[in-house]
Amino acid sequence: MSKVIYLTEEGLKKLKDDLEQLTTVERPSISRQIAEARDKGDLSENAEYDAAKEAQGMLEMKIAKLQETIMNARVIDPSRIDNKRIQIMNKVKIKNLSNNSILEYTLVSESEADLKLKKISVSSPIAKGLIGKKLGDVVEIQVPAGLMKFEVLEISM
Repeated sequence: MSKVIYLTEEGLKKLKDDLEQLTTVERPSISRQIAEARDKGDLSENAEYDAAKEAQGMLEMKIAKLQETIMNARVIDPSRIDNKRIQIMNKVKIKNLSNNSILEYTLVSESEADLKLKKISVSSPIAKGLIGKKLGDVVEIQVPAGLMKFEVLEISM
C-alpha cells in the first residue's frame, strides 16, 4: 500500500505541471533521439542509441514516480489547520537554546521542501521532533550534529 502524501493546492499543481512537461515535451524528444540514433546503423556499437535508451528509462521512472505521488496526494485545507499544536503546514518560530538563535520554518511535504524558502519536510529530524508540540514546549531533537534543544516560540499558518 502506498503512503498518503499531503500537499498544498500549489504543490499539487506544480507536480501536475512537471508531469505534463515530462510527458508532452521530454518523452517525444527522447523518442526522436532514439529514432535518429537507430537510423545511424548497427545498434550494437551505437553509443548514441544506448544513451538515448538510458535517458528514456530514467524519464519513464520519473514519470511513474510523479504519477504515483499525484495519485496518492491529498490536498490540505488550510482552514482546517490548528495552531494549538504543530502539524504539517504550520509556520513555526523556534529558539535554539544552545546559541539563542531564532529560526522560522514552515512544515511541508517532502516534495515541497525548500530550505531557501524556509520550508522543511515533515520527515526531517527537526520537523519530526516538533510535530505535536505546543507553544512554550522545550524539545530535544537528535540531528546529525548531535542533540539540540529548541523552544517553541510561535505557531501560525
